[in-house]
Amino acid sequence: MNKIIEVTHFTKDYGYNRGVFDISFEVFEGETFGFLGPNGAGKTTTIRHLLGFSKPDSGETKILGVNTRENYHEINQDIGYIPGEIAFPEALTGSELISMIKGLHKQHDKSRLEELLDIFELDPSPLIKHMTLGTKRKLAIVIAFMHDPKILILDEPTSGLDILMQRRFLDFIKNEKKRGKTIFLSSHIFSEVDETCDRVAIIKDGRIVSLIETSSIQHNSNKTYQMEFITESDYQEVKNGPFSVQRYDDGKLQVKLAIDDSKINELIEFVKNRKMKYFKENKFTLEDYFMKYYITEREFGDIK
Repeated sequence: MNKIIEVTHFTKDYGYNRGVFDISFEVFEGETFGFLGPNGAGKTTTIRHLLGFSKPDSGETKILGVNTRENYHEINQDIGYIPGEIAFPEALTGSELISMIKGLHKQHDKSRLEELLDIFELDPSPLIKHMTLGTKRKLAIVIAFMHDPKILILDEPTSGLDILMQRRFLDFIKNEKKRGKTIFLSSHIFSEVDETCDRVAIIKDGRIVSLIETSSIQHNSNKTYQMEFITESDYQEVKNGPFSVQRYDDGKLQVKLAIDDSKINELIEFVKNRKMKYFKENKFTLEDYFMKYYITEREFGDIK
């Protein structure tokens, strides 16, 4: 399987424990790779180096086998990029910006552009300074995809889109994957990463703490069970019982337990005579997996 993106011992240290530190991963041809973490974790720093905008302190980033800093113009035609922060020249209309980018890509086929404008219901004729954030985001999507690139680098691509357009964008991405595109999706939204990605890297404080296939999470034997108790005594006994507590809420007498399938009979036996308002099962999700690395305080309100 061909390696399309390669990041090898990449470090960019901005001081005060800010930056990205000794991260390595690969993205293969036709794969959708998720880069998951909260704002400030190092996602955008990594992307800026993938695009050749900055020079790493150490390590290397490659796309299509070449160093991205040294060969950006060589690989530019093969990349479609949606930035996390939209900063278009506001004195232009959307149509003028599209024409300018088309010229840079030496693109003459109008059919792809017309298809994208239709899918995302974008009228590019107004001045960019008069566009809403959602419209600017749709303009960024059209510009990124209109030259039909082989590689898509997407930094929080649905930010600012309404629910309908978020859904339309995710369906579009899944179709692009079917067409053989290689997709790098940086996001903090669990649902869109879980739905679209083959593998996921979780980044925390500039370091990759996990690299996992999404299918292994979806078929995981771990389950979570949520319950709310009527009496304080039953709540405390379960909260302090033999099972792993993922979250709890003392005020609402709610507990969320993480249980392996093999121990479900033990759990049922332990709680069966206790008075509860509800007891429900949830499959182990990408969010549950992520929380293992990010949650240090379990007491944070309503867990329904």
